[in-house]
Amino acid sequence: MTTQASVHEGGLVRRRRRFTLADKIVPVFAGLAFVYLMVPVAYTVAFSFNQAGRRNLVWQGFTLDNWKNPCGAPQVCEAFVNSIQVGLIATVVSTALGTLVAIALVRYKFRGRTLANLLIFLPMSTPEVVLGAALLAQFLSMAMRPGFTTVVIAHVMFCISFVVVTVKARVASLDPRLEEAAADLYASPWAAFWRVTFPLLVPGILAAGLLAFSLSFDDFIITNFNSGSAFSTFPKFVYVSANRGIPPQANVLGSFMFFLALLLVVVVQLVGAARRKRHARLG
Repeated sequence: MTTQASVHEGGLVRRRRRFTLADKIVPVFAGLAFVYLMVPVAYTVAFSFNQAGRRNLVWQGFTLDNWKNPCGAPQVCEAFVNSIQVGLIATVVSTALGTLVAIALVRYKFRGRTLANLLIFLPMSTPEVVLGAALLAQFLSMAMRPGFTTVVIAHVMFCISFVVVTVKARVASLDPRLEEAAADLYASPWAAFWRVTFPLLVPGILAAGLLAFSLSFDDFIITNFNSGSAFSTFPKFVYVSANRGIPPQANVLGSFMFFLALLLVVVVQLVGAARRKRHARLG
């Protein structure tokens, strides 16, 4: 914490900041935490340029061949495409259903509402090992062969909880008087929702969708239980390849996803800053 002292000189008041030990320790710990988080990412990016043979465990030399041919390793691109497909389907379905559930839980009163709020948190609090094993037992009891369909159903199931929690926070922050004003202007409930409520919910829905996609794309435990032996996703491929050294092409695809996510964050921040400046000028 910093303290401020007032010094009177020639009728002027100057404020002098006195730095304490905490002012120096906090930036140091923040920098160490940032380095700790970035070291695995830096390792992944660096070894995507490794001139590796069969084992990508030791640095052999710099090369761009891995980036020129990211599908050089067997099945790596197939697993990557599978993860993208599962993630997109799970994101669309869970975001649509989760948004409807969030609106219902915040805006409407019905019997069992408290129980529904409790049940929404169960997939988030349940260990993934337990959740994956339970889903596998359910699929087998229904005579469903583990594969693409079972993985999508499992991902939708656990992504809905995160979508509901994210969108609920956005719905709760909206002023219901805006919809009442739209109704006073002879707007139907459907028109008021699409022209007033939904545009205000879009930031929360987009955030929930991005969270759902990242969770689905990154999931391994539940996927490993419910994918079977014939279907593989990118995290499962990386896990299987870890014993002999993850091929550099997998590092290339992982680095690509990191830079893509970083680009999206930067774009969103720039758009938000431009919008705030525009509102400040208009205000």
